[in-house]
Amino acid sequence: MVSGRPTARPWLPYTAAIVAGFAVIAAAYLIVRPAADVGCTPLEVSSSIEKDVLLGELAERYNKSDRRYGDRCAVVTVHGLASGASTEALAGDWAAKQPSLPRPQVWLPTSTLWTGQLRLLDEAAGRPAQTPGQYPSIANSPLVIAMPQPKGKVLQQQGPLGWGEILGSSGRTGWAAFGRPEWGRFTFGKVNPNLSTSGLAATIASYYAAINRASDLTENDVANPAVTQFVRRIEANVSHYSDDIVDLLKDRAEADLSAAGTATPTDMSAVVTQEELVYQYNEGELSPTRGEKPRVPLVAIYPKEGTFNLDHPYVVLPSASPEQRDAAADFLKFLQESPQQQSLGRHGFRDHERKASDPLAASVGGGGGGDLTYFDPPDPTVVKAILTGWGTLRKKANILVAVDTSGSMNAKIGDLTRFQVATRAAVKGFGLLNSEDQVALWSFSSETGQRPKSPYSEEVRLSAFKPEVLTKEINNLHVEGGTALYATVRAAHRHMLDRYDQSRINAVVVLTDGTNEYNKDNNLARLLKDVALDPDRPIKIFCVAFDERSDFATLDRIAKASAGKAFDARDPAKIDDAFVKLVSSF
Repeated sequence: MVSGRPTARPWLPYTAAIVAGFAVIAAAYLIVRPAADVGCTPLEVSSSIEKDVLLGELAERYNKSDRRYGDRCAVVTVHGLASGASTEALAGDWAAKQPSLPRPQVWLPTSTLWTGQLRLLDEAAGRPAQTPGQYPSIANSPLVIAMPQPKGKVLQQQGPLGWGEILGSSGRTGWAAFGRPEWGRFTFGKVNPNLSTSGLAATIASYYAAINRASDLTENDVANPAVTQFVRRIEANVSHYSDDIVDLLKDRAEADLSAAGTATPTDMSAVVTQEELVYQYNEGELSPTRGEKPRVPLVAIYPKEGTFNLDHPYVVLPSASPEQRDAAADFLKFLQESPQQQSLGRHGFRDHERKASDPLAASVGGGGGGDLTYFDPPDPTVVKAILTGWGTLRKKANILVAVDTSGSMNAKIGDLTRFQVATRAAVKGFGLLNSEDQVALWSFSSETGQRPKSPYSEEVRLSAFKPEVLTKEINNLHVEGGTALYATVRAAHRHMLDRYDQSRINAVVVLTDGTNEYNKDNNLARLLKDVALDPDRPIKIFCVAFDERSDFATLDRIAKASAGKAFDARDPAKIDDAFVKLVSSF
């Protein structure tokens, strides 16, 4: 499986928020490019990237089968592109948006949520809709609440529970509500809904649970104060948002298989994800050693109100010629035949009729093998309203940003200094935070003439986020000295711990181009112990490494010790992407 990393911002105007950022960092993969048979119709397929490699393998199987429909044949090529990025490219100039990829005649996004968004974009542009209808599925995967097996079993013993009972009200008393007070708080991991289909589906599911219906969600429902309060209560128990659910699960798998055999350092009791990823996790497909199964598997919980289905629609686009439409129909028929459905099933997908295989049901252990109640996809305008409102309902953050101002930041990257490149990206990224977030700014290097008593200093105290203030102070920073990385991280962590707010995500963000150069504090082991995650008062550390000299391995260890994340921007071309990912965590 190849995971994608789409990006977008929930605080931008809607069309940009739902699709624009995806193109910035969404990975694209050319899966199979066979030599075209003479006389066969070429067919280009764009697949979402959780299934692109598998679709490429199936296309190769198709091409080698000597298959005919009537007296004709087809040669299928598959490329992988995140659903949001392909939505944006189809809505605009494909060649300009995706110059390395040919325009497809068949589109296989993760969900019909994206076909609806493309329809809205076409309508806004005054052109005929490319996706006006309903589309057949090649596979399905319901949204589930995934939990480590011991905790999942405790919830299953409670009988049927709903979204609010699991993810909402339980957060007030934590695991004491389920008879296990020693397990502490109940928080969960979720992907930013502007970055991920599963994150968007999870948000929509919260609204459906609030109205206690499985269909006909309206804009009036979305605006109903009782409904928004329900959704807000669920969002309040998010540990922190993620830019990539697959990375989150891979980190858990890595920790599970560590030599010490310890549990993953996390305050998350659960993760909202799609069922096939629970299967892949349990079967070792997300393990650092592929095929090595976790010590503690995950259990899939299916809330009693119902869940959202990711339906993987098969969309033949208007750009297809009559010959290509015939070829597309034959390839769909091929994908829905038993051998190909079994291949999809071996990767944890349900078949095109939503049926789960026995191995899937046994692996996820959630009792979802039978019939499930599925929420209907809302009208695209309702999805727009949900995403517009999510920015105010999401959990707010307290963030301390520590910027490296050591002398090495004066090194040149093209016509700019390293400091200018990094801080411009930071200003751009943090400018997308919510006005209700609180942000502090520190600078750090070593003791200097301007800062003789400490290697770090507070430039902006923790207060309501004002982008113009942050921008002004960053632009006024002075570059000089060495890099007191460990001392600064420790002090910043303590500073935020002293100001811990349980109603918010509490985090330290470290922007650095180098390694620790401060002899007064060079004990990494002690630092890792000092910043280790406290599940009751988690302070997450997020690091951005933006030069090839950066000690990314150490930054990654620091981040993981706190259940945070390190972002690799050692290639200067990736620094904007890294900040988009970073800010999506809040």
